[in-house]
Amino acid sequence: MTSTPPATPLLDTIKQTADLRGLNKAELQQVVDELRAEVIDAVSVTGGHLGAGLGVVELTVALHAVFDTPQDRLIWDVGHQAYPHKVLTGRRDRIRTLRAKDGLSGFTRREESEYDPFGAGHSSTSVSAALGMAVAAEMKSEKRNCIAVIGDGAMSAGMAYEAMNNAGAMDARLIVILNDNDMSIAPPTGAMSAYLARLVSGPAYRGVRETAKNIADRLPKFFQDKARKTEEYIRGFWTGGTLFEELGFFYVGPIDGHNLDHLLPVLRNVRDAGNGPILVHVVTKKGKGYAPAESAADKYHGVSRFNVITGAQSKAPSNAPSYTSVFAQSLIHEATNDSRIVAINAAMPSGTGLDKFGEIFPARTFDVGIAEQHAVTFAAGLAADGMKPFCAIYSTFLQRAYDQVVHDVALQKLPVRFAIDRAGYVGADGPTHIGGYDTAYLGTLPNMVLMAAGDEAELKHMVATAAAYDQGPIALRYPRGEGLGVEMPEQGSPLAIGKGRVLREGNAIAIISYGARLGEALAAAEQLAALGLSATVADARFAKPFDQDLVRRLAKSHEVLISIEEGAIGGFGSHLATWLAREGMMDQGLKFRPLMLPDENYEHASQSDMYARAGLDRAGIVATALNALQGSEKASRTLAAISRDPA
Repeated sequence: MTSTPPATPLLDTIKQTADLRGLNKAELQQVVDELRAEVIDAVSVTGGHLGAGLGVVELTVALHAVFDTPQDRLIWDVGHQAYPHKVLTGRRDRIRTLRAKDGLSGFTRREESEYDPFGAGHSSTSVSAALGMAVAAEMKSEKRNCIAVIGDGAMSAGMAYEAMNNAGAMDARLIVILNDNDMSIAPPTGAMSAYLARLVSGPAYRGVRETAKNIADRLPKFFQDKARKTEEYIRGFWTGGTLFEELGFFYVGPIDGHNLDHLLPVLRNVRDAGNGPILVHVVTKKGKGYAPAESAADKYHGVSRFNVITGAQSKAPSNAPSYTSVFAQSLIHEATNDSRIVAINAAMPSGTGLDKFGEIFPARTFDVGIAEQHAVTFAAGLAADGMKPFCAIYSTFLQRAYDQVVHDVALQKLPVRFAIDRAGYVGADGPTHIGGYDTAYLGTLPNMVLMAAGDEAELKHMVATAAAYDQGPIALRYPRGEGLGVEMPEQGSPLAIGKGRVLREGNAIAIISYGARLGEALAAAEQLAALGLSATVADARFAKPFDQDLVRRLAKSHEVLISIEEGAIGGFGSHLATWLAREGMMDQGLKFRPLMLPDENYEHASQSDMYARAGLDRAGIVATALNALQGSEKASRTLAAISRDPA
């Protein structure tokens, strides 16, 4: 007896989104099930953002089955949830290269696919982008739908409401899908709410509503207002959405985002509706369909590689604490002794370590949502009335609040403490999350003090320094990942503002490090010593004000001065170069070589790969020193010896 060969998975037949449009609902459900399994398996190999993608599998299939993508523009806010989208849009064969060097981005990328009409990485941008595309289509007389999928967390950012307010005022042809997976801002979903959503999104209800409005327009103004308010009240009572209606959107929902019986007809109705912005409120569950993710507190928002069966994540063991945990524990210690210390984060309590602070000081911990602008000015208000706010924000996200740092903090010389996590390269998260610019953009501001930790012990001292500093704003930056494993002090001690330290004395080459390249600077000095070149290594600690006495001594007593930092052009090295030029040090034969992040966007790879490519590892420092010494008698002898004996 011959066995029947297993049927080809439907997902194998999906080469482009048009292939979904010929499937019936049962077949689409099969694609959903296979797609969810595919995403789980892929992320178990690559790591990445799992929970958000699992929560939108049904929505992703439904959107591509109903809308004519890529002709219709589908924009995913942030992009954490875009892995299922990538599988369905011709990138399944590369899905196991996610976030790896030369592989697929963990976010949407215009360069990667025509199905990614707008790049993402930071939240709350989708509605603005979709509105721009909708207006562009109208101006070019092109008929297409523009759909923005935005999460309820991203809706806490003011930018989303600015865009919706603009769209409502313009009466633009725009569809916003509100993916509500956490805040439960709506009544419970179910058969009744799904039925009502289908009803109010359909042409019959919209036609009746327009007829009623036309009749009301002929009534006296008093009756017009009453009629409008009554209609809004009745529909708002049953379906919610009054806020969105006030912004000019036609609200539909809430509907069950995991039920194709609910999603497909509503999306078809919305697709076929006339002009004007529409908001479809979809309720989903993060981590849906994978028990370990559903039961995890963070719904497996970001994971390392894991075992599909058990859900256990594989993480390399280390004895060194992470910089983030050192910051959190140091801040807890300072807050124990100072009741004025409060902590603020923007929807990143665990990422910044402030979840630990909040467990001990819940009344002194504030998560303001994805609202960095508000976080900074909120901190300024706290500081203005005598509190000691620590505003913990990733470097890449602090960019979003630059005007508030300038206008509300620095200009008023308010003592807000900025704890800048993820400074420098971040690896797999790629160019949208590189923390490369904070030293440059903060260093231009009067009254701002800038620190960077060379190791985890220094970070502890810098938290104590910030807690004690009341003369104005102060920032401390530190990288993603683990420290160097140095011996930790029991408690931090405030540092003298603007004073660095020397860790190794030499006489030929001086390396002054700002930040966590300090370990590589020390390793480079060892390699130079093995080549017969004596090197001094200094830890600048401060970029503003930097230690002028220390720099002057190094510049006068060494032939080569190398600065190194995990920041862009315009940062620490630029401050040094300006001062050295003004002091005339360059005229006295000093060879100054600043090392910083190159002026380009590096694609995702491991942090070590990124630093090596940028020349910010020990090999890059040694090469810079040797190149600077070209032509000197000592260097010529050394280079000749190296060429005779490469080992």
